[in-house]
Amino acid sequence: MVSAVSVMSGLFIAGDEDRFSPQLYALYLFVYITYLGITVGEFLVQTWKQSCRSRRTSQRIGLRLASAGCASALVYCCYKIFTLVSLGFDLGLITHGYRCSSIFTPVRCTFSVAAPAVSVLLVVSGLTLPALAWPISQLARKRWETRSFKALAPLWSELAEVSPDIVLATINSGEVAEADADFFLHRRVIEINDGILTLRAYRSGRVQQATTHALAQLGEADTLRGYATVEAAVLKDAVRAKHRGLRPNGDIARPAPGTDEREGNLRAETEWLLLVAQAYANSDVVRATTTEAAQEKEAVPTP
Repeated sequence: MVSAVSVMSGLFIAGDEDRFSPQLYALYLFVYITYLGITVGEFLVQTWKQSCRSRRTSQRIGLRLASAGCASALVYCCYKIFTLVSLGFDLGLITHGYRCSSIFTPVRCTFSVAAPAVSVLLVVSGLTLPALAWPISQLARKRWETRSFKALAPLWSELAEVSPDIVLATINSGEVAEADADFFLHRRVIEINDGILTLRAYRSGRVQQATTHALAQLGEADTLRGYATVEAAVLKDAVRAKHRGLRPNGDIARPAPGTDEREGNLRAETEWLLLVAQAYANSDVVRATTTEAAQEKEAVPTP
């Protein structure tokens, strides 16, 4: 930068003495455009590398928009260098005095006007996007956590009723401040999973098979929602069995498919439990299979 400013200063002083020299004017602009092109090129490399390493989606998109803006600026720099070479050597390759009817016509205006305008727009938008998207995404996440906390309440209360020890502390299951939604949802997911573990001895393999068979007839057996429905039926029957102190007569139901492969983070666990909770409360298949299993157990005389 110091070298470029020094050369441009010398050319500016020389041009004051010979102000009508097109060669000095072309050389002056050539130094400026060359330095601009080098700077934009380095910025292009940096933004692209950072976008490949970034884990935030908004930051990755923003940096790639900035990279695209740098590419557009390089197109402008190349065009200006071509124009200055024509002017400096008096080659007559570029006519002067033309006017742009729009930013795209004539074609030269695409390079001289549209390219720098698009470049500035993309760079500014790309660098601004992460700063704007971050608070919006955080607000959306907090609201999702609050809604999920409330949606899991019916399943949580059922498990807490038969296994009170899973409750870590007394909390308000109704209104939850969005600022604390992350903490409360974490705790609720942990308590539900602990409740599921306490019901291992009551998980009926017959209910699991019956629910799977019923879903297979509906074409929903080998889907994530189908797996959640099967798990909901097993849990509903297990809760009822623990209430009455009845252990299953057959095999113990296996964990739901994909349990070991599921990502062990809050969102993955919550989304899975939301599917289970929805089926637990609303599924006709769950209601039918658990009712049938309860009737069979009642028909067996208690020893």
